Amino acid sequence: MPAACYADKSLAVRWGAQWTMMGADSMLPMGITNDMLKFMSDNYVPTYGHIGAVSGWQTNATGYKKVGRTAEDAFRIFKWGYEYQENGMGGMTIELTPMEVSQAIAEKLTVPVVSIAAGAPCDGSEMVDMDTFGMMPKPASHAKTYAELLPFLCEAYMGWATDVRTGAYPEDKNGYHMDPEELDKFNNMMANF
Repeated sequence: MPAACYADKSLAVRWGAQWTMMGADSMLPMGITNDMLKFMSDNYVPTYGHIGAVSGWQTNATGYKKVGRTAEDAFRIFKWGYEYQENGMGGMTIELTPMEVSQAIAEKLTVPVVSIAAGAPCDGSEMVDMDTFGMMPKPASHAKTYAELLPFLCEAYMGWATDVRTGAYPEDKNGYHMDPEELDKFNNMMANF
């Protein structure tokens, strides 16, 4: 959920309910406060959360930051997840924490915990498409690239741009024509306007 959609409780329930009615399984409000989460949960808005590191798409300028390296920080992340669970969150991802920390948190919580850290034994594993297809400016240490999609996309867009500039696109087959009789009427209307 974009942060503006849960800037206050009524907005959070309004948008969450609307998107759920449109077919969403749950909402992902990043960095939500516990009182907001509880209000959403009490009003039947299913939520799925995120603990650990801030997601890469939010940190393009600064890059990924590993967290939970000290006992205190790891316990802070556990408490964050526990409080989310107790306030109604149905599950969560955990990102860039040591594998032992991710596993311990997943074992302690009763809601599903999905890891975004290679090799961490949790209830599931997640990979972000931008990482999977090698589309991030700097590869993430916790991700595995399965295909280099960016060069392919750049080549395709360059081909399209060249065709537009040279007039090779669009071609006659990329559009359709008006019935000649209707075209004559339309041209007369335009000429007399």
